[in-house]
Amino acid sequence: MKIVVQVKLMPEADQAAALAATLHTVNEAACWVSQVAFEHGVPREYELRKHTYAQLKARGLGAQSAQHVIKKTRDAYTTLAANLRAGNLGRPGSKRRRKAESKPITFRPEAAQPYDDRCLSWQYDAQTVSVWTTAGRMRGVRFACSPGALETLREHRRGECDLISRDGVFYLVATCDVPEQEAYAPDGFIGVDLGIVNIATTSTGHQAAGRGLNRYRKRQLNLRRKLQKKRTKSARRVLVRQRAREARHVRNTNHIIAKTIVTEAERTGRGIALEELKGIRARVRLRKPQRVTFHSWAFAQLGDFIVYKARRAGVPLVHVDPAYTSQQCCQCDYIDKNNRVDQARFICRGCGVVAHADRNASHNIARKGESVWNAGRESRVPATS
Repeated sequence: MKIVVQVKLMPEADQAAALAATLHTVNEAACWVSQVAFEHGVPREYELRKHTYAQLKARGLGAQSAQHVIKKTRDAYTTLAANLRAGNLGRPGSKRRRKAESKPITFRPEAAQPYDDRCLSWQYDAQTVSVWTTAGRMRGVRFACSPGALETLREHRRGECDLISRDGVFYLVATCDVPEQEAYAPDGFIGVDLGIVNIATTSTGHQAAGRGLNRYRKRQLNLRRKLQKKRTKSARRVLVRQRAREARHVRNTNHIIAKTIVTEAERTGRGIALEELKGIRARVRLRKPQRVTFHSWAFAQLGDFIVYKARRAGVPLVHVDPAYTSQQCCQCDYIDKNNRVDQARFICRGCGVVAHADRNASHNIARKGESVWNAGRESRVPATS
């Protein structure tokens, strides 16, 4: 299983200047390569290399860095083509789609740059890296990370690393190939209902209330509005810090919830059933006051955290169709949209059972998860005579 480990670089002033200049140079070169690719109808990587490699070397890029710039540009066009096929940029002929197709892809001056082991080496004991820059090979650049992250890097780092600059701070994002635990045969499933009022509700009774996080988001939103009205440099600096702080807080909250769910499943020998909520933002129509809250809902991040933690622990996990899970009674299976009286209450019109709406939905998800698992484990071998 591939995961990423992010470490923070702590360069000296001259080292930071060299790293910033390097990112600016390689991304300027990537914009030029993108222009050439666009003019030649986005050729394959090998053909694009024939058009651009010599020029990139003349710009002062090393051999490996030039190769990475070409590959990064070609990968960006591959991603664009995939988004166009999936309809993520609108229907054919729409304004947004025409805009994406009518001009070359551009790269920000601080966009990430990939490095391989020829351009970047790690000294784990000293916690330093040696990295290629346009000013030459730079050795002894210090980095900081947790002891667990350092151990993961030492034992499992494989492949490329990305150098990124975020708000003036440099980070290295390293790919690690961590072995997965073998999944066990589950003794039932824990259903997980995701929501906004309650971030996650499980069929075993655990409920991660979203009241604190929603209040925190509301305070941050009000602060953002006040700072945006000031329109000063100091206000913009505070906005940058506040944005990063809010993202860290949400990510930490989701990590804690995911770890709690996976640990409980591992301890009880059960699997995890999650709702498949992909595309929900495109399907749901909301009133204007609800849109900020809904689009700030980090359900995808929480789902990803649960998935990768479950894979590392060997906990079986399935995704189920969320249709009617909030309208169906977990006792008698009667489905009616009027069963959901309000956000918190569920009263079945068929059997009269009264339950918490999210808890009822989590039981339905758990049952669906078991059905999906059993269907996937069904033998396809013909019976012997």
